[in-house]
Parts: sequence; C-alpha cells; structure tokens
Amino acid sequence: MVRLLHVTKQIMRNRFFEMAMAQASRLAGNRGRILTLVTRLGAKMNETNWGAIQREQVKLQLFTLGRLARAYALGHYREIPWKTMLVLLGAVIYFVNPLDLIPDMVPFAGLTDDVAVLVWVYNSMGNEIEKFQAWESSRARPL
Repeated sequence: MVRLLHVTKQIMRNRFFEMAMAQASRLAGNRGRILTLVTRLGAKMNETNWGAIQREQVKLQLFTLGRLARAYALGHYREIPWKTMLVLLGAVIYFVNPLDLIPDMVPFAGLTDDVAVLVWVYNSMGNEIEKFQAWESSRARPL
C-alpha cells in the first residue's frame, strides 16, 4: 500500500497529469464538455480489459466519479469544492487519454497509472464521496 501511494504521488507530478489538470480547468465551467468527458469515461470503461485489476471495486469507484461529474455538469449537485471537482476532472481526463506516463497500449501495465490516479482521487475525496452518495440516496426515495 505504501508503494502504491508513493507511485501515485509520482504519477500526480508528471507532465501528463499536469496537462490533464490544465485541460480540466478549461472545461470545468462547460456543461457540454464535462458531459462529453463522462461519456468518454463510460466508453473507456467498456473497452478496458479489467482482468488484471480488482475490477468490481475499481469499477464501482469509477461509476461513482462519473455520476458525480455528470450531476455536477447538469447543475444537480454543486456541494463539492471547486478544487476537488477540478482534480476529479483531471483524473478522468488522465484515464481517458491513452497517451500518459505509461501509455495504455503497453500490455498489462498501461492502465496501472490511470487506475492508480482514479483510485487515489476517489480515496482522497472520501468525505465528498459520502456526501454525494447520501445526496443520491435522498433523491432516489419516493416523495
């Protein structure tokens, strides 16, 4: 676990993640572009070979991040700090972009950095994720 944390911190300091964060800051206020990004996230999740990854846990986390980004873009959920949303969008951009620190076409290792970033972001957003999930649950209840 300590090794994964160290590797993730290195990934977060690379120029590819910095470019993803710059792109995230440009699209953060644009509803349509965020929704397009969420669509790209879903497409990438569908085409990903999840065999080598603890897929169920990771997929649930990615779906949650996607739902949060979508709710934010639609203006339904804005109870998240701006900077936190920016990091979430940067991580999603990093995941959907095939050219990053370890390009996605590298067998077995190509998604390692992508998944590490998303899992780190998800885990670092613990309180925000809990609030979002509570908000989601409250909206699902019949009136």
